[in-house]
Amino acid sequence: MKPFVARPLSACCLALAALAPLPARAQAVVNPPPQNVLTLSAQATVEVAQDLLILTLGITRDGSDASAVQTQLRQVLDAGLAEARKAVRPGQIEVRTGQFSLSPRYTSKGGISGWMGVAELVIEGRDMTAISQLAGRVQGMTVSRVSFALSREARDRVEGDAASQAITRFRARADAYAKQFGFGGWGIREISVNHGDAPMHAPAPVYRARAMSVASGDEAQPIEPGKTQVVVTVNGSIQMSAR
Repeated sequence: MKPFVARPLSACCLALAALAPLPARAQAVVNPPPQNVLTLSAQATVEVAQDLLILTLGITRDGSDASAVQTQLRQVLDAGLAEARKAVRPGQIEVRTGQFSLSPRYTSKGGISGWMGVAELVIEGRDMTAISQLAGRVQGMTVSRVSFALSREARDRVEGDAASQAITRFRARADAYAKQFGFGGWGIREISVNHGDAPMHAPAPVYRARAMSVASGDEAQPIEPGKTQVVVTVNGSIQMSAR
């Protein structure tokens, strides 16, 4: 048996060993730590009148028998739906049911003394005068809540205007800051656009069903929508450069 003799590494093996650390060094060169990066934001606000009315009609019933209370609520709600559906116009007047609940009333000893039920009919849309008149024709129900909002069409239009203003302001700030720091140009590294509403006034008051009744016939209730502010914010970072 021949004795084991250690042989020197070949030139090829030595070359591969020398090249082994290069990928790590190459990666460090390809992805250097960010430099001359500036984070900033810009915001634009557009004031707009709320053009969507949400009017809720409610009815309450109570009695000793749960089934009888539920039947009474359903009869009034069905009649109200039948009347309201005659006036439905997509986008202008929409109708849907709201809350429908039945809950027990308890005695001081914990027993059930009766039942109380609530049913709601919600009318919403952009034709505020017609909605108010329709509420007056629904028999047996009274106004429980009135609120206002911004329609999807109005929101899309206003958000587009606000976004355009916010982006213009972001670019102007990027130009100004880059020059102030002694750079001749810049490029966007990352960007995000966010939007939301900022009510200008307190929310519309909640009207209790027992405290307010709608007028009969086609007489419209006085309704005045408020205003809201659509806010768009642009956040991002830029890479400042020599040109």
